[in-house]
Amino acid sequence: MGRKEMEEQIIENYQRDEQMMILVFAQWCVNHDLDPVELYLRAYPDQSSNPALQQAIELTVPKEEAGDIPDDTLLGVLSMFGNEDLAFVVTEEIKRTRQTKQRK
Repeated sequence: MGRKEMEEQIIENYQRDEQMMILVFAQWCVNHDLDPVELYLRAYPDQSSNPALQQAIELTVPKEEAGDIPDDTLLGVLSMFGNEDLAFVVTEEIKRTRQTKQRK
């Protein structure tokens, strides 16, 4: 494998992994009755449309059919891809959800 092919393979792997990260985020939102687009826009207000996020939303399943995605897993995946702003918004939602549950 030449250098160019290797670079292309690395880029393809990164893009596939990034798409998986977006899907994990979208499914986590569905599982917690949150709107992934709304959370994404809170983190990145200048990015009104994100085709990768729209595609991921189409791939989500109802929360009854989905496996649990631990909060720490989502935060780890987001930080691995440098989505610190989105991780911050997700962390705020986690805190808000926990506070709501404690009040009940």
